Amino acid sequence: MPLSQIQILHQDPAFLVINKPTLLLSVPGRADDNKDCLITRLQENGYPEALIVHRLDWETSGIILLARNPDSHRELSRQFHDRETEKAYTALCWGQPEQDSGRIELPLRYDPPTKPRHVVDHEQGRHALTFWRVLERCGNHCRVELTPITGRSHQLRVHMLSIGHPLLGDRLYAHEEALAAHERLCLHASMLAFSHPVTGERLRFECPAPF
Repeated sequence: MPLSQIQILHQDPAFLVINKPTLLLSVPGRADDNKDCLITRLQENGYPEALIVHRLDWETSGIILLARNPDSHRELSRQFHDRETEKAYTALCWGQPEQDSGRIELPLRYDPPTKPRHVVDHEQGRHALTFWRVLERCGNHCRVELTPITGRSHQLRVHMLSIGHPLLGDRLYAHEEALAAHERLCLHASMLAFSHPVTGERLRFECPAPF
């Protein structure tokens, strides 16, 4: 499995910063035909020590961080767990929000009957918080910056759907018009900031969206 289409944004003895392409799993899936993934490609092509720290959805592209030794993995994982990292995503969403920015605080849970979808559930859902702001208004859609404070599965997609602005090209959550508006899910991890696991220096990496 080649490293083609995988851009290495930064290499350090302690970690790798990768620009993950869309339609690539972060880790292997359960089915035999879902074994091709980012971590396997890296481990089989020069980075056998690579360890996953966090994940991006199969259709989401952008910045993903991997550790290169167990000590770095522990420290970087701790930063994600303790919400010491900063993340920002660029997305295209359907329609025009009335405001230029806002916050969405709605609890989410996995919904087995409609797997792999997640839903808002005020009784059984887990706390989830997203900040959003409009970057550009473009006719029937707009470009937005999404900042997740929590890291729930499908959080950004479900939160934007919940305020009536599903992401373009989202096969799970978009209505017909929003789905047809783009050939891919328009969600890209465009910024990640964290502290170096060895030196403690604050680092920030950016990667512009391809849409």
